[in-house]
Amino acid sequence: MTGAEGLAAEPVTDRWIDALPQAVLLTQGGQVTRVNAAASRLWGLSQDRAQGRPVLEVVRRHTLETLLERGGELELEVSGRTLRCQATRDGSSGALIVEDVTDHRRREAELREATAVLSHEFRTPVAALRGVLEALEYDMPRDLSQNFVRQGLQETERLARLVEDLAVGFRPTRARTLPLSEAFARAERLLSAELTARRAAVTFGQDFLVRADPDKLLQVLLNLVENALKYGPAGQPLQVLTAERGTWIEVSVLDGGPPIADTESLFGAHTRGPSATGQGSGMGLYIVRSIVHGWGGQAWAERQGSQNAFCFTLPGVGGL
Repeated sequence: MTGAEGLAAEPVTDRWIDALPQAVLLTQGGQVTRVNAAASRLWGLSQDRAQGRPVLEVVRRHTLETLLERGGELELEVSGRTLRCQATRDGSSGALIVEDVTDHRRREAELREATAVLSHEFRTPVAALRGVLEALEYDMPRDLSQNFVRQGLQETERLARLVEDLAVGFRPTRARTLPLSEAFARAERLLSAELTARRAAVTFGQDFLVRADPDKLLQVLLNLVENALKYGPAGQPLQVLTAERGTWIEVSVLDGGPPIADTESLFGAHTRGPSATGQGSGMGLYIVRSIVHGWGGQAWAERQGSQNAFCFTLPGVGGL
């Protein structure tokens, strides 16, 4: 028999069922009659060895044996993989289809995480714009109103950049060389109302030239200073210290809050400290670490004397 004749003799059904990416197992009277190539790989049995065996000997899970008996659908976690299993019955005949949906579930999880991150990042500029608009409702000198307008335009630009990030992800894409003092001044201006409300002041350390995305750097600073305001003693001055560490610049935000037993866990997604009150997403420090890792730096927390220090590093380009 020639190769062409052999191909013609092979049932068309066998060819297409073997081409399916899903694992397919067919049964009759509780015994396996056919497995396709994907099922053979999944359960580690050749098609010849699987044929004629009881279902349980092939699938090796009572859950799947029961699913075949009853029909329906379920998901299984097997060796770190997520499998979606569907079974149908027609009298004594049955079919089991198993699809690996691990990558699909991972993408769903990433989408949920991205949504949470975006929600947190949008909160700061939206709050700033609300404050600007509320202030502009009142009569005030022209130079003061123009200052509010400039601040509103700046935050609108920030929102536009965040919208662009929806398509390109969260890694820094607009890095430039800038003095830290520029980011410090911008953060202090945006936090001025909160600083006044909490009767607090913030001081900043030595200036350095750094290489970073200005908006991402601002987001890191806002998150860390806001945390210090929330969890440090009311009315106590805050310190933002800077230091040169080789080719990197270390920035530390210090507050006089109580010691934290497990600082590392605070950087996880949807995690809040034991003293956290009110509503919050628990995403602030997760965002900080994600952004800092994006430019190759490190973010951590430690106890320095009587204060908590939340620190991060970013690339330096030489002292001023």
